[in-house]
Amino acid sequence: MVSRVHKRTGLFHRNLQHLRSITKSHAVFKTSVILDASEYIRSLKKKLQELDELAVCSSSVQNFIDHGPMPMLKVEAQEEGFMIRVLSQRNCKGLLVFILEAFEELGLQVLQARVSCVDAFSLEAMGIKEHNEGDDDDDGHMDAQVVEQVMSKAIKNWRELPKQ
Repeated sequence: MVSRVHKRTGLFHRNLQHLRSITKSHAVFKTSVILDASEYIRSLKKKLQELDELAVCSSSVQNFIDHGPMPMLKVEAQEEGFMIRVLSQRNCKGLLVFILEAFEELGLQVLQARVSCVDAFSLEAMGIKEHNEGDDDDDGHMDAQVVEQVMSKAIKNWRELPKQ
């Protein structure tokens, strides 16, 4: 019977030592160690709650990224078509797709283009109106203002899209 008591006491002291080491308690009395442990558990819960709040806040911020000022757009009429320049101080993830869709909507064929999307966004493209077989007349003429409006709409649509 005595050996069981010694085993339980030894086990209790080992567990108490583990609790002291985990909670970094320097208390001498058993009750003080337990009080230190409960305080330690409260502080862990508080830290966990703060991290959860930070994670929720962070995820909602990532869904709607502020892209700063609108990318700068410049459209110039050229002899054969239009020179379109879009510049932004930031990396504009996904913007190129919207711009290419705007080219398609306008019926512009890209003759040459330079694009950089690494640290900042930069696009310089020369586009000309595609001539279809039924377009012999000049009714399909468009000016730089129309091209600029469609490109601006594409940039605006890109900005309004939630980022993932």
